[in-house]
Amino acid sequence: MSEDLRPYGNPGSDEFRLDAYPFYLLNRAASRYNHVIETELRKLPIDIPTWRVLMILGEQEPLAIGQVAKSAVINISTMMRIVERMMKADLIETRTSEQDGRVKELSLTELGHETLKRARELTAPLYEDIIKGFSAAEFSRLLQMLSRLYDNLA
Repeated sequence: MSEDLRPYGNPGSDEFRLDAYPFYLLNRAASRYNHVIETELRKLPIDIPTWRVLMILGEQEPLAIGQVAKSAVINISTMMRIVERMMKADLIETRTSEQDGRVKELSLTELGHETLKRARELTAPLYEDIIKGFSAAEFSRLLQMLSRLYDNLA
């Protein structure tokens, strides 16, 4: 049986240890991931926020700008600047929602689809390296645990 590390991850504890604090470990992993992925994305050249928007719209389009911002974990004012930049680069286009005339929806352009395809090709080997050594069950469990952490923050 393994030691219960939960008390050591409590920042209010006198026994607090950074290596037992899940949010430190998540931020450390995300920071390293962003550094590695950004190096590859510069070859296209796109940045991480653009990559997020491309990936989200590659899964479903059109989507309201607010929904893309929420999915990309980007505040709406920053999202608006990203949208302007991506429109200028001809990666996305906007249109007024048919259901609600106040809502602007985003879709990928032909160049956006091509850039997404190239970005996926560039990042696929990194993904394979990142998940190397995880069994299918471990990977599934990791996703479940991350979802539970997210839900617990609500």
